[in-house]
Amino acid sequence: MAEDEQKVEAEEDAAEKEEEKGEEGEIETERRIKPNNPEFNAQFNYAKNYIKTSKYTLLNFIPYNLFEQFQRLANFYFLCLLVLQLIPVISSLTPVTTAVPLIGVLMVTGIKDAYDDYQRHRSDNQVNRRKSYVLRNGQLAEEMWSKVEVGDVIRMENNQFVAADVLLLSTSEPNGLCYIETSELDGETNLKSKQCLPETEEFGQDVGRIGSFQGEIRCEPPNNQLNKFDGTLYWDNQAHPLDNDKILLRGCILRNTQWCYGVVIFAGKDTKLMMNSGKTKFKRTSIDRLLNFIILGIVFFLLSMCLFCTVACGIWETLTGQHFRIFLPWDSLVPPEPAGGAAVIALLVFFSYAIVLNTVVPISLYVSVEVIRLCQSFLINWDVALCYAPTGVHAKARTTTLNEELGQIEYIFSDKTGTLTQNIMTFNKCSIAGRSFGDIIDPRTGESLEINEYTRSVDLSHNPYHESSFKFYDHALTDALDASDPSCELFFRLLALCHTVMSEDKNGKLEYQAQSPDEAALVSAARNFGFVFLSRTPNSITISAKGTEEMYELLCILDFNNVRKRMSVILKRDGKIRLYCKGADSIIYERLKDGQESLKYHTQEHLNKFAGEGLRTLCLAYKDLDGEYFQNWKARHHEAAISLDRREEKLDAIYEEIEKDLILLGATAIEDKLQDGVPQTIANLAIAGIKIWVLTGDKQETAINIGYSCQLLTDDMLDIFIIDAHTASEVEDQLKKYREEIRNVNATSQPQTNLSVVTFSDEGVGQDTLSDAGEPNGGFALVINGHSLVWALSPKFEQLFLEVASQCKSVICCRVTPLQKALVVDLVKRYKKAVTLAVGDGANDVSMIKTAHIGVGISGQEGLQAVLASDYSVAQFRFLERLLLVHGRWSYYRMCKFLRYFFYKNFAFTLCHFWFAFFVAFSAQTLFDPMFISVYNLFYTSMPVLALGIFEQDVNAVNSIKFPRLYSPGLNNALFNKREFFRSALHGFLTSCVLFFIPFGAYYNGMDQDGRSMADQQTFGSVVATILVIVVTVQICLDTSYWTMFNHITIWGSLIFYFLLQYFYNFVIGGEYVGALAKAMGEPMFYFTSLLTIVVLMLPVMAWRFYWVDVHPTLSDKVRFKQRHDAKMASKRSDHDMLRTPSARRSRRSIRSGYAFAHQEGFGRLITSGKIMRPRNPKPGAMSNGRTSNLRPDANRVSVVAPAPSTVEV
Repeated sequence: MAEDEQKVEAEEDAAEKEEEKGEEGEIETERRIKPNNPEFNAQFNYAKNYIKTSKYTLLNFIPYNLFEQFQRLANFYFLCLLVLQLIPVISSLTPVTTAVPLIGVLMVTGIKDAYDDYQRHRSDNQVNRRKSYVLRNGQLAEEMWSKVEVGDVIRMENNQFVAADVLLLSTSEPNGLCYIETSELDGETNLKSKQCLPETEEFGQDVGRIGSFQGEIRCEPPNNQLNKFDGTLYWDNQAHPLDNDKILLRGCILRNTQWCYGVVIFAGKDTKLMMNSGKTKFKRTSIDRLLNFIILGIVFFLLSMCLFCTVACGIWETLTGQHFRIFLPWDSLVPPEPAGGAAVIALLVFFSYAIVLNTVVPISLYVSVEVIRLCQSFLINWDVALCYAPTGVHAKARTTTLNEELGQIEYIFSDKTGTLTQNIMTFNKCSIAGRSFGDIIDPRTGESLEINEYTRSVDLSHNPYHESSFKFYDHALTDALDASDPSCELFFRLLALCHTVMSEDKNGKLEYQAQSPDEAALVSAARNFGFVFLSRTPNSITISAKGTEEMYELLCILDFNNVRKRMSVILKRDGKIRLYCKGADSIIYERLKDGQESLKYHTQEHLNKFAGEGLRTLCLAYKDLDGEYFQNWKARHHEAAISLDRREEKLDAIYEEIEKDLILLGATAIEDKLQDGVPQTIANLAIAGIKIWVLTGDKQETAINIGYSCQLLTDDMLDIFIIDAHTASEVEDQLKKYREEIRNVNATSQPQTNLSVVTFSDEGVGQDTLSDAGEPNGGFALVINGHSLVWALSPKFEQLFLEVASQCKSVICCRVTPLQKALVVDLVKRYKKAVTLAVGDGANDVSMIKTAHIGVGISGQEGLQAVLASDYSVAQFRFLERLLLVHGRWSYYRMCKFLRYFFYKNFAFTLCHFWFAFFVAFSAQTLFDPMFISVYNLFYTSMPVLALGIFEQDVNAVNSIKFPRLYSPGLNNALFNKREFFRSALHGFLTSCVLFFIPFGAYYNGMDQDGRSMADQQTFGSVVATILVIVVTVQICLDTSYWTMFNHITIWGSLIFYFLLQYFYNFVIGGEYVGALAKAMGEPMFYFTSLLTIVVLMLPVMAWRFYWVDVHPTLSDKVRFKQRHDAKMASKRSDHDMLRTPSARRSRRSIRSGYAFAHQEGFGRLITSGKIMRPRNPKPGAMSNGRTSNLRPDANRVSVVAPAPSTVEV
């Protein structure tokens, strides 16, 4: 272990030096790489594969951390103060009074920073120590990722992450194909195909040939463009062009490919994944920034008091002090002449009062803030309600400095795939021949029943190919199939035939490899209902229809693309030629044969219902073709496909010709499963006043569909603006048009309040209703595509875009790159001055997570990149509700209450010295014992306020979620701002007046019962100090709303500890004020003075608070009142009377299209060309370079016509 740690430290140092060289060196314009030639590659000093997100090392921690800490204004101020206290001439206090708290602050903050960085080191090590097979000296060796270098050849295996950006050399699949999942890069889980050069594909897994590969690669320098790569491979006196289809990027996962080899092009920080991750930014809360401003103001206030005391001292010394030099001789440094001597004394007094009054700038404030934040982080980590039971993953606060910012979030930027959704598609419902299937109807009422864990699913176990995970609950569909309903059989036969799915037999089990989860769900549904897709060749498809094997001749695939929004297959069996088609409802309906009005009407009704439930829909149709017509069409299609003039237009016309006069068969409804509680969470966060923007790499239809599912988009909205223009002028026109529409609507609409309130009826305390008046229906939503966002985020249009977007209730950005996500977040940060939160689960979300004020990583299935870059991590999106509305709100509430009290008690303490100055000739004589000054904030008053900052809550967690509007004070910075600070400072100012002058009046000519004078400075100082401790303790009792055992121990314990420490210090150690307090407490005057002072100070506070709570109660006051007095009534009330969050799948009718199909073109061409196929029965020994031969028994298949981009003809 020790050796490993030394290696890691050495790697860190090397990485830092490398980074420095990179920053100092010239900009790279071209990259040159020779595989298997480390000597050649080493001359360019390319970045190694080691990644580093930590800040410190063992060597630089102390200087670097101290440098950062002294950048805080308060820490630097106290360092200067400590230097002044080391000068005896001007210091009336020992340096210990400042040194102890300053060292304490630096140590506590340093320990916290070290802990945070240690967690980052652990996370880095987890990634850097992943294993990969690297070709070294002609042999495969297992190496850590951090040891991989540019030019290395690495072997990757199925389901493994790609270690770096590599050029694909050879794969286990036919024709050099391999399949990857890029969810960490763009959030998509669709399989994407990559293909190596034919020249290197011959290497197979022959390590000898790969190890002797000595070509030269010249390519573009590192950049963040995920979809672009330009390069050339020079080998055997030939130049081979390289593009993005031959590159595997770091963060991709190899799927359905047994192995592949690649040469590392970019490593570590140069990989496209890391270059899209953005730089780690130092994050501070808005309260931190406000505190810096306030501390600066307090310093000026302190200097003003010092200046006043300086002038007053100079005047007193000039008029009076010079006559007392025999009794109070001047210091030897002071000139003897009156004017000069008074000036020097006044100057020295300035620094003396700067030391005496320094506690008005509380150094212990920062210690307390750090302790409170650390404890709040532990409370988040320990919250069992934030634990995801299926995986046992807890929420984790990965930083300890941003907790209260969680209570001030105004904008949430969320990824879609894996964050809002589970990325699991399930066949939910369908419409066949005008009849809807999937709902369970109550025979008594005719209403649909809610499906829950107790609902009995259809038994499909008689089907040998059924999947145990597949659930369907409507028995009517299986009954229809059992009765051999022709429409139902044709419906599922279409689903089993019209697709581009590949089948594979793994250990006797049939498995599918689908390009998209949508297709997998549809083919899986057909399989479970008895229509099983078995296999395919380039010119045939074989299925099992209810146990009977059927083989179809594949004549043509009209592949899917985003313009066509449909795909078709043309099949032949028993002499019959039939076209099967599936696609978007609007596209299919335009191409239907006349005379199907009744069927179209009923199917449209079902489509509207499915869309209203947030399901993704496709329409199915078919058409029988005449053999002679098809041959004629095929010939004309061939002419169009090989045409060099207007090929696309001609092909479109050919497609339109054959894909018309279709017969409608029905529609499918797939549920893109949301994570549990997503709609409720979004609804509650919206009620709280938080705006949610979805930034996703998915296409527009998919994103819109999920928007409806999770209630970001509703049918009640006035309009949904879609920006999809490709040029700057078009984007500008669309934005201006939508801005004008919004202005017109706003000009004619009535102003509405946006506040939900709680009212109590006369029937009994606690009858309450969450008013709906504050949540107006309607509003606008904005959907913008990535190519349009490029122009919208340009400096010329960004404010126009933000003006339109900020007036919409929901914003969805589709097809965005990771960098665009960060730019959107940054735009809102810069212009709206709002606190932002970004949440995601993949590496494609890292950049926006780092850019936002707070980044939240979902511990999902897309790796750890988002979690490693985040400030907080949770297992599910729904936990964001509790994280913000409970922990965030509590943290903000506690911190604000803590700060208000802290400034109050420090002003009350420090200003007593200022009043005392008027009676000691402004000589910087202290009122209190120096020991009391040192430990007042450290011991006497620190623990109660810490308990307040850690455990205080106005309402409990349940009501915090039930009443989301309780979150609004944080959005408005209502609990701690400049006004609240001045109120606290004024409260402290008045308290110090009363604290000083009532005891002063009592003890001015006071005598004890024996006639001895009580008017000495030590007795007076001890009395004021004791009353001060009692008063601030009583004040915190009034401030505490939630009493715990810790509050009782700290509050009453602090009072007891004060008297015990006073006794110990004065009598055991022998302090300067020995006996003063004991003497005062032996007289009734002390108790009368204390009681009078406490009553005078506390009575107005109590009256003021009673008035506001009784006459002008806040929502928090009302909920707290309900919580305290009406627990019994609350338990009887139905939850839905309180919550206004819609059901995730509540049935409603929608007139929008529910079409969304996450599919891409190109797979049809691979299927029919045969490139994607494996041989069914390879001959023994038919192997080449360690890989199965590509020879197939169907070598006499029909020749392939030159394919168009979206159509393949066989």
